[in-house]
Amino acid sequence: MYFIKTRFAIASFIGFLLALHPQLTTNEIMAKESNAWNKVMAAALKLPGVAVDRDKFLNKELSKYFPQQQVHDAIVKGTPGIIPDKILDRIATTCIRDHTRKVTIFSTAMGIPGGWAALGTVPTDIAQFYFHVLVLSQKLAYVYGYPTLLDEDGKMTKSSVNVLTIFVGVMTGVGVAIKALQELGEILQKQLIKKLPEMALTNGVLYPAVRQVAKLIGSTLTKEQMTKGITKALPLISGMISGALTYKTFKPQAKRLGASLHCTMLLPQHSSAHSTTLDVDYEELPPELPPQP
Repeated sequence: MYFIKTRFAIASFIGFLLALHPQLTTNEIMAKESNAWNKVMAAALKLPGVAVDRDKFLNKELSKYFPQQQVHDAIVKGTPGIIPDKILDRIATTCIRDHTRKVTIFSTAMGIPGGWAALGTVPTDIAQFYFHVLVLSQKLAYVYGYPTLLDEDGKMTKSSVNVLTIFVGVMTGVGVAIKALQELGEILQKQLIKKLPEMALTNGVLYPAVRQVAKLIGSTLTKEQMTKGITKALPLISGMISGALTYKTFKPQAKRLGASLHCTMLLPQHSSAHSTTLDVDYEELPPELPPQP
């Protein structure tokens, strides 16, 4: 009985405190969630190698299969229609496997007690997780026909950061992000744009979606940090648990983004609310093929 009364008293006190602070509105809560994602994004973007050079990446991957002239055409004009879809899916498979392996190994090491560190206010393992998310997102986008996300100096722009936010939202299954990805794909397809549509991403039709996606991603970050914190409290097995959680999270998300980009860029005529459920079976695709004659 004493325990029940104590819990009731605590709950009443919390309600009293909330009543004293009516300014804590839904909008402010959502703003804090958006800020949480912005901090993680900023931390991941500070890590070396996060920016992927589109031309160098495509040249390296496509040269394994095709003569230089075809590779050049794909880089200049975009991969759709120049590179067979099956080859694009195989390259995507290689990228997904590679980054899944790397982020899982790192997460396992960071999950061991004593392996935790922080990059500013963001835990290193979370920053490193999203580093691989951002790098892989760029690679998959370039594989399926996106223009470069970097400016002339090889730096990320506000537009590219907004595109990456949409990509992360798609990976986590946010419906608003999936719709925004379809709209972005339509813009790129119809206007044959060789660079990102700056206005649409910073002030236009896509910007409200970017803001909403950032808030929804931010709301999940606290849960991720709590889960990782609990696993690190378990000596010996904490590394294995952390690595397993990362593997089970990262790989399905990467495959979801790959399938969505495949659909919106290679099959624009089928773009619809359900088009991104396209089953691109990355598991069954071999990572390499012998070069074509």
